[in-house]
Amino acid sequence: MSRTRHSPDPELSRRLTRRGMLGVAAGAGAAALLGASAAPAAAASEPAAAPEPASASTKDRGRPVLPPGRLGIQLYSLRDKVAELGFAAVFAELERHGYDEVEFAGYTQGAAGPITLTQLRRLARHHGLRPIGSHVGYYASDPRAYTFAQNLDRVLDDAEALGLDHIGTASGPFRYGATVDAVKRAAEDFNAYGAAARARGIKFYQHNHAEEFSFAADQPHIRLYDVLLTETDPGLVHLEMDVYWAYVGQHRFSRRPDGTPAPFEPLDYVLRSPDRYPLFHVKDGERDDSARDGYRMVDVGDGDIDYKRFISAVNRTHRGRRDHHWQAEHDNPVDSFTFAHKAGEHLHSLRENGC
Repeated sequence: MSRTRHSPDPELSRRLTRRGMLGVAAGAGAAALLGASAAPAAAASEPAAAPEPASASTKDRGRPVLPPGRLGIQLYSLRDKVAELGFAAVFAELERHGYDEVEFAGYTQGAAGPITLTQLRRLARHHGLRPIGSHVGYYASDPRAYTFAQNLDRVLDDAEALGLDHIGTASGPFRYGATVDAVKRAAEDFNAYGAAARARGIKFYQHNHAEEFSFAADQPHIRLYDVLLTETDPGLVHLEMDVYWAYVGQHRFSRRPDGTPAPFEPLDYVLRSPDRYPLFHVKDGERDDSARDGYRMVDVGDGDIDYKRFISAVNRTHRGRRDHHWQAEHDNPVDSFTFAHKAGEHLHSLRENGC
């Protein structure tokens, strides 16, 4: 995995407008997130350690990398169990494995029958789970579709009914194409959705895949993710970094179409603007340089993405442990309950002084 630092193309700064590159922290509308938990007590079997002077090198020794109360999961990974068994059975399993948060990918439960949003919110609370976000489509050709473009008010009504702090889309900013101006137009849409969400006390966010890190069709020296971040208002549009897909993007788009090097480090985007990234997807991959993506998706903990390093670096930002949420995910796990158990166990095992 490359560790080369990414520097924004100077031409981008000259061509794009208004806000400057990537370094503007979210200001107005950055409400405190729900449910900050106290650090867990030491295990009863461990003898009490003598107090040590608090210092940068000693005060965090042995602390879990994953902040307490922030073990989450994207329910898309469990969609087969939701459709077969219903939310109640899925939430009970997540409670059993120590999960704190869930991110929705739809509000229906197939064969288990209808469920209202009020019932769904109560059910999550009953199992000690905090609904933290939800993925909704960006747009569709059907004017009746349940998307931000077609039904913004309904999407936000539902987010309020579920008590969500965040509502977002996993759709790329490609509604109008893959040119610089096309992504600027998508950014204006996202700004509008963000303003409507903020008026209700909710943060709008966009979740990346690999293609956001590709280059503009009309200006192939410009990375489209840089356009998106520059043209969206940091107080209105937040980002959910899917760490796996970001590293796939690093592999696939480390060179411009003309072959010139264009390396970047996904973590650098977060460290430059940590307030813009309240949510993360923890999805793992095993390196495979022969594959187009550079990785093969595997269960969290079975791959080569260094989540201890990544999460620890984000935690060291000024609000890292308080304001960031980590959602385990696998697009197509062999067994979704087994995946959820393994992912939770792995993330809880990561410690600052070793895995």
